[in-house]
Amino acid sequence: MTLIRQSSEGLVSRTRPLAEAPDLLAALGPDGFAWLHDGGGLATSGVAARIRVGRGADRFRAADDDVAELLAAVEVEDPLRAPGTGPVAVGALPFHAGVEGELVVPAVVVGCAHGRAWVTETAPVEDPDHPVGTGSRWSTAPVPVPPGSDEGAGRQAWTAAVRGALRRIASGPLAKVVLAREVVVEADAPFDRVRVLDHLRTTHPSSFTYAAGGFVGASPELLVRRRGGRVTSRPMAGTAPRGVTSADDERLAAALAASAKEAEEHALVVEAVRAALEPVCREIVAEAGPQLVRLSTLTHLATTVAGHLAVPAPSALALAGILHPTPAVGGIPRADALAAIAELESFDRGLYAGPVGWVDSRGDGDWAVALRCADLDGSRARLVAGAGIVADSDPDAEWAETEAKLGPMLGALARA
Repeated sequence: MTLIRQSSEGLVSRTRPLAEAPDLLAALGPDGFAWLHDGGGLATSGVAARIRVGRGADRFRAADDDVAELLAAVEVEDPLRAPGTGPVAVGALPFHAGVEGELVVPAVVVGCAHGRAWVTETAPVEDPDHPVGTGSRWSTAPVPVPPGSDEGAGRQAWTAAVRGALRRIASGPLAKVVLAREVVVEADAPFDRVRVLDHLRTTHPSSFTYAAGGFVGASPELLVRRRGGRVTSRPMAGTAPRGVTSADDERLAAALAASAKEAEEHALVVEAVRAALEPVCREIVAEAGPQLVRLSTLTHLATTVAGHLAVPAPSALALAGILHPTPAVGGIPRADALAAIAELESFDRGLYAGPVGWVDSRGDGDWAVALRCADLDGSRARLVAGAGIVADSDPDAEWAETEAKLGPMLGALARA
C-alpha cells in the first residue's frame, strides 16, 4: 500500500452536515473525482492518501484489503453515518489485470443524497484543519470538436478484427467477445472538464456521470451497489438504435425485445452476473425478464440482479472485483474472450470498461462500468466504444453500434 503525506499517527476525518444541497461541480477540484446520479452524488478535491492497485488476478482482493486497512485506521467523526459519508476511496481502475491502477482517499468530499448534504475533510492527525492538496475549480472556454468517425484505415481494422473474432467463435469455445475501437479528436483549445460533465449529467440524467481526473463519462450500467447486506447489479446487453420518429422508435424497441439473438446474449450476461454473486450471497434473484432502457441514442436490454449478502459481507470494491469484467464488456468464456481482445484490439483500453466508483469505510459503495467515456488531455480527447460480437454478427452493423455509443460523448465535447 502506497500513501502520500500521511503522518505516522494516521489520518483524521470529519464529516459535517450542510444546510443546503451543494453544486457538486463547483466543489470538484482540478484533478478530483465526481460521481453524479439522480440529482446527487459526490465531488472531491485534494488527496489525503493514494492506494496503489497492482497487477494480476488478485488485484481487487489486495486493493480491498489495503483500502479496508487504511480506512479502518482513520480517526472518524461522522454524525451522519450514511453511505458515502466519512472517509471514502474513489477512482477508476483499468480494464486489464496487467495494468496498474490507483484509488484515492480525497482530502475533501462534498456529497448529497436523499435530501441530505454533507462535507467530509480528511487530513493528517497533526493538521486536521488543513486538508492536503485542495484546489479550485478550473474552467476554459468551450471549443468545437471535429467528427469522430475514423473511416478508412480505422474501418478496415475494425472489419478485420470482427472477422477474426467470428473465426474464433466458429472454432469454439468462444461464444461472445466484446471488441472496442478508439477515436481521437483534437480541438483548438483545452477541453473544459466541468462543462463536459455538466452537459452529460443534464442530457443523461439516468446514467452515472463520473470523472476521475481527466477520465470522464456517463455510464448507463451499474456494475454493483452495496448498501449494508444488500447487493444490486444491473447488467446491460442487447442494443438497438433510437428511432427518428416515435413510431420508428417503438418499432426498433419492439424488434429488440423480440430478437432471439439479443435475448440469448442478454441472458448469458445476466446468468454470469448471478453466478458470480451467488457464492457471496445467502439469496440472489434476477428479474424475470429484461427491461427496455431508452437512452439518447440507444435502447438497451437491462435486468436487475439483487440479493442479500452472506456474513461477513464483501465490500462494494470486493464485489466489483468479483464481477469484473462481465460478459457485457469482456465475453464468454471470460478467459477466451480476454485472450481474443488482447490479440484483436490494436490499442490498450486503459480505463475504458473498467470499474469506476467509490467505497466508504463501512464497505458500502457504487461502481459502474466505465462506458460512454473519454480521456481528456488538454485539447486532445480519446474516446472508446465497443460492441458484442457473436456468431451472426455483421461488421458493418457492429460499427454502426459503436458510432451510436460514441455519439453522447462527441456531443458533450462539441456543445459543452
